[in-house]
Amino acid sequence: MNPVNGIYWLASYPKSGNTWLRIFLCNLQKDQDMPVDINDRDDFTSAIASSRNWLDEVLGFDTADLDSAEIEYLRPEIYRWAALHEKKISYHKIHDAYTYTTANEPLVSMEATLGALYILRNPLDVASSAANHWNCSIDHAIVNMGNPDTRFARSRKKMAAQLEQRLLNWSGHVLSWADAPGLNCLTIRYEDMLQDPLNTFSRAAAFLQMPKDPQRIEKAIRFSAFSELSRQEAEKGFYERPQHTARFFQQGKSGGWREQLTAEQVARIVAEHGEVMRRFGYLDERGEPV
Repeated sequence: MNPVNGIYWLASYPKSGNTWLRIFLCNLQKDQDMPVDINDRDDFTSAIASSRNWLDEVLGFDTADLDSAEIEYLRPEIYRWAALHEKKISYHKIHDAYTYTTANEPLVSMEATLGALYILRNPLDVASSAANHWNCSIDHAIVNMGNPDTRFARSRKKMAAQLEQRLLNWSGHVLSWADAPGLNCLTIRYEDMLQDPLNTFSRAAAFLQMPKDPQRIEKAIRFSAFSELSRQEAEKGFYERPQHTARFFQQGKSGGWREQLTAEQVARIVAEHGEVMRRFGYLDERGEPV
């Protein structure tokens, strides 16, 4: 495979800032005089890794009759094919944890992968945001975040547009990417994207082999501000918004958990994920949330 071909994975646990990052990258790449349309980004940040259409298109047949294990076995080959034939660097969102197939091969294929940018967010804030997105209670979201068998698109009631995705629990998801053997991985925090945007987005751009000019990055940050994203969504909607939610782009802040979670809910998340939270700066030396 040519060194300039391959995939950078934009990886995250759900509701951790992946969409925001992709809109920034699109603004950075296109470098227009006005913000990109939030509903018109597919020519840059390509299909999500779990897209059934992507799999069907490459394989040339409908995968509806395959079970999840058979599909998972095929996914690394799909990414290898894409990396070889796209003749460019491509960027793909992924919510799957970094897992292995039954052939003991990384799901994302090391041969196809140039690297992974992992977006990390405080699980205390993820809980309420995920509850809204999943249309469930915060308690239920916390249970999902602590369950090592949590999966997306698991329903068999209808053929989903996305393939089944193994999330593991929140801690397992983070560590699967951050500590994946041999993987070229940069981890950035959602909170740093908010509090130190120029430095954080510049690091992301450099890692992804994208333009690094500070003025261009600053403009892309400005064009990707939550106020702009909310304005566009209010004006014309957003195709990624679940039908049960009033809007996709909320306030875009950190620390909302202080008003949204009970003390018992905070304690449960810390008890289940404290080790990883401490490692990435979400707990102080006393084990208290920061």
